[in-house]
Amino acid sequence: MKVAVVGAGLGGVSAAVGLHRRGHEVTLYERGAELREAGTAIVITPNGVRALDELGLGDYVHAQAMPAVLGGLRDWRGRPLLVTDAAQAQQSVGTTVVVRRAELHQALRGPLPAELVRTATPIERLEPGPAGVTVISDGRPISRADAVIVADGIGSRLRGRLFPGHPGLRQAGRLDLRGMLPAPAGLDVTGLLAGILIDRRSGSMFGLFPVGENDLYWFTDSALSGAPPGADEARRQLLSLMADWHPAVPALIEATPPADIYVDPIACLAEPLPSFALDRVALLGDAAHAMTPDLGQGASQAFEDAAAVTRHLAGAGPAGVAERLRRYDAERRPRANRLMRASSRQSRLTSQTGATAWVRDALLRAVPRRLATRQLAAIWRA
Repeated sequence: MKVAVVGAGLGGVSAAVGLHRRGHEVTLYERGAELREAGTAIVITPNGVRALDELGLGDYVHAQAMPAVLGGLRDWRGRPLLVTDAAQAQQSVGTTVVVRRAELHQALRGPLPAELVRTATPIERLEPGPAGVTVISDGRPISRADAVIVADGIGSRLRGRLFPGHPGLRQAGRLDLRGMLPAPAGLDVTGLLAGILIDRRSGSMFGLFPVGENDLYWFTDSALSGAPPGADEARRQLLSLMADWHPAVPALIEATPPADIYVDPIACLAEPLPSFALDRVALLGDAAHAMTPDLGQGASQAFEDAAAVTRHLAGAGPAGVAERLRRYDAERRPRANRLMRASSRQSRLTSQTGATAWVRDALLRAVPRRLATRQLAAIWRA
């Protein structure tokens, strides 16, 4: 069966490899001139690791990744607010890991034969017909597929064409900044690795994870002033905003060269899609359920999608595609949309300021560790 996968990000590559291994005739289309993934590091929670294992792609994660340290929420100075027992949660559902994004992408695409990949090929339209789906690029048909997997990311062009009445993305009015650097000698980051720091004064947050044996990956969600700034200006504003945070926070930001800082506006779908599948076409990853980064589920949900669509299309022929993709939708949409809504709630919770943030902090301190740990484990269960 011929399957076209549109978009060669982490989710699209994973789906292409999984479908290829199941014997389908796969073509992976990428608008960029080459297959590569920019950025710093990526958090993969236990459900994402299990999905990669199902696809037969978990070896790199298990061999290279070091277990992440997760420990609830703390205030901007590192004092506990919501305490979880991450070790207990990971014992019950598996390990959360952090890996370098570019290396993970390279490892995932390794099993895919180069001749199945078409770069510099933006897909602008899909035309379903009785004999399959015609794939349109630059105004002309380039192929016909029995099934199409749309994995073209948060700014998906095809999502808008498939669901013309959907409102699309909602901008959160905040910026996601990420950086990675070798661990500075003599800098104590123990307090940062124990949880996500949130600030009731500015509504900002900061998190830190170890990557490999010597690198550190930091990220922050902040409402910086003006239009989305470049890395230099973002770094300057962060240093001013977080000058009185836990001492390691400004030290890490200052030690990160601007060239190694990535700045992106935070956006999510304004409302859930009514379906992840339309006849012979299915959506995957951010194209289907773009969510805020607050639960760290973006990549893991894409991997769950890839594993599910591979499983549901296993052994399928052209005549059975639509029904198989309806089953994929029935499995994936309730969970992914539930996490999308939960992530938005978490974003609103951690970005509160003023009197409501004082109340929030008091309530967080009152949550029993066992309950917080159970809620964390529930997110990680597929």
